[in-house]
This record gives sequence, structure tokens and C-alpha cells, in this order.
Amino acid sequence: MRKTEAPADVAPIIRNASLSDAPALASLMCELGYETASAEMRQRLKSILSDAGFRTFVAEIDDQVCGMIGTLTHASHEHNDPSGKIIALVVSKKQRCSGIGRALIAAAEKDFAKRKVTRVSLTARFTREAAHQFYEALGYSRTGFRFAKIFRPILHRSEKSSISRQATDKSVERATCVNSRL
Repeated sequence: MRKTEAPADVAPIIRNASLSDAPALASLMCELGYETASAEMRQRLKSILSDAGFRTFVAEIDDQVCGMIGTLTHASHEHNDPSGKIIALVVSKKQRCSGIGRALIAAAEKDFAKRKVTRVSLTARFTREAAHQFYEALGYSRTGFRFAKIFRPILHRSEKSSISRQATDKSVERATCVNSRL
């Protein structure tokens, strides 16, 4: 067993996420390279948890959140039945390769089946080759490329000053996120 692996005999508890999980989920997003403050994650979760199309499951070991998966079930222009998407999947670095990712995928797939989803898609960065192998080992196949474009909103003067104050507050919280990774 590698040093970073969890003991094989410790099965994670998979449960629905709650708003109180925001700090742990923010930390997991930081591990993926998406700097996220706890307050930001709390706002995201408020929206996600109030939308019936989304599901967020967390994995716990010893009452500590060590992984999460976020999914979306949606209608499709291309198909008659509902489609599913794995939006995010992350396991803490010290718990990787211990079955937690597989357990989270299994929970998501079980939920998709309950919702009568017949196809699931996901995306992974080109650089995450271990993730590509993980998904392929679970039966997912490469079917195309994802393209992305960032839009910058047009702000009015009053919105700009409000965002400037918020950015100062976020920079302090994000510095904590970056320092926690060192």
C-alpha cells in the first residue's frame, strides 16, 4: 500500500451533501486547482441543493469528508430519455486509490438509474491522465472533445465597486486555501 492510500478495510460512508459540508468541499476544489473559499462554496451549494436536477454526494471516513461527486440529470435535444452528467468528482489526495472514487461513482450511477438516465457523460482535463484511465476502467469511453469559452459580464458602475470590495474579502480567504496546500 502506498503512503497516500487509506486502509483497504475502511469503507467510506456515502451520503447527500449539506450546506455544512461547504468548507470541506471548498478544500477539495482547491486540491483540484479551483481556488474556492468556503463562502463561495456555500453559495454554490445553496443553488445546487435547491435544484432537483442536481445531486451532490460526499464520502466520509471517520466523520471527515474525503471526497465528493456532483451530478446533473437533464433533458436533451438529442435523445428522448433523460441524460446525466458527472459535473465534479474529487477525492482528497491522501485518500486516493482506496476505492472512494469508485464508491462515489457507484452512488451516482445508482441515483442515475433511479432517475431513468440511460447515458452519462463527464469531462476531464487533458492533463489528468490517471483520471482518464480510472473512468475507462469503469466503462466510460472517450467520445469527443469539450470546448470552453469564458464570458466576462458587463458590469454597471455600482456593481463594479461592490465586486471590488468582495474581491478583497475573497483574496484573504483564497490565500488561506493556497497556504493550506503548501
